[in-house]
Amino acid sequence: MNFKINNTLIISPHPDDETLGVGGSIKRFTDNNITVSILVVCAHMPPLYSEKEYKQTIDEAKNAFEKLGVKNYKFLNVPATKINELPHADLNKMISNFLNEVKPDTVFLPFPDRHIDHKIVFESSIVACRPNRSDAPTKVLLYETVSETHWNVFGAEHTFVPDFFINIDETINDKIAAFDCYKSQNQNTQSRSTETIEALAKFRGSQNGCKYAEAFKVARIVI
Repeated sequence: MNFKINNTLIISPHPDDETLGVGGSIKRFTDNNITVSILVVCAHMPPLYSEKEYKQTIDEAKNAFEKLGVKNYKFLNVPATKINELPHADLNKMISNFLNEVKPDTVFLPFPDRHIDHKIVFESSIVACRPNRSDAPTKVLLYETVSETHWNVFGAEHTFVPDFFINIDETINDKIAAFDCYKSQNQNTQSRSTETIEALAKFRGSQNGCKYAEAFKVARIVI
């Protein structure tokens, strides 16, 4: 038996979630010639956001992807916080179409946390990842997002309890550099900052005998 990752897809509710949750792992993958694709579902678009803000976040995401070594990505441009107004069947199809295009063996999804967009993207992504065809992804994992995942109410909602970890000792600085591209999203608060990102990675590393790590919840692994 051999656990191997060859082709990964990261599904990101918003520009920056992919870096916050999987940034160190993404750089580790690309450094080892593992194919990585990113699908960004929502965008900061009018009417809640200005056209200028939309263009800024898209440019920031592209710069972050470049630092992480990712060349294949797509923006679905669903208005942020309006995703609940889109029929689920339509969102399922949009995500499934990209998944069928890239045919990943491993998919990283957002944990269904405090943010409504994360919950809905998780639901549609799980539908897209169903093992109902021969080329369905064999490894599906959920990632945590600082400032959202740990605000769930313990006992009343799903709690993030990771059981899969990736050592990012060699790529933590790349993760932080990629997040630094998101000037519009870096709130520089206790809940979301480069210091918080490093602190969480250090905590996850301390749980697993390394300096830095990213944590995931396994949805499915088939060997």
